Amino acid sequence: MDRLKKLKKRWRARRPKLVSRLMHGIVAAIGRTLRVETRGFEPSPERTIYCGWHGRSFPFAVHFRDRGWWVIISRSRDGDIQNAIFERLGYRIVRGSTGRGGVRAALCAIRALREGAVLAMTPDGPRGPAEEVQEGIVLIAQRSGSRIVPVGVAAKPAWTASKSWDRYLVPKPFARAILIAGEPITVSPEAGPEAMETIRVTLQSSIARVQAEANATMGPVPSLEPADR
Repeated sequence: MDRLKKLKKRWRARRPKLVSRLMHGIVAAIGRTLRVETRGFEPSPERTIYCGWHGRSFPFAVHFRDRGWWVIISRSRDGDIQNAIFERLGYRIVRGSTGRGGVRAALCAIRALREGAVLAMTPDGPRGPAEEVQEGIVLIAQRSGSRIVPVGVAAKPAWTASKSWDRYLVPKPFARAILIAGEPITVSPEAGPEAMETIRVTLQSSIARVQAEANATMGPVPSLEPADR
């Protein structure tokens, strides 16, 4: 029994690294064949927060790899795996979420943005509700003096995990993808609670709009799970 416990403990310790290597291999292999079209992105952005829905992060993460951009990843077991994958993709990591380490993560992100960094966020992550912007991104933008750029992402052929909370999209090898950047949104340093909430709602509508444009360009994709009989 003691040996079994030790084996389980050893597996839990090694699991993130082993799984992340496997997942990174899959991501990198698909990424090398992905044909991406971009619209509205600046060549050399600074003090910019790109944000799109959590379920559409795969094509964005692959296309903008190895640029030293920042991402925020939750302090969880799944986050440990994501952290290792994103590090291999060349991103700089801040660990934290609304549940654990959120304040520290926000402060680190604000500091990096003030120095001219680019941050990629999924404002409905890490656990949802899906396609609902949380208020943290607006606060980070205000305190850092950064602009928020809504992003829509679609790919085809691809699968979507219909039973996951975010309907995560996974492009198939040699798929086409489109990344659309919308109009930037700025947050006044003097904005109070009501103005911040208005900006949050505006951002949510803006992401939905560019996401709808991306969806219309690519068309519907099938689910990973078989249809109900």
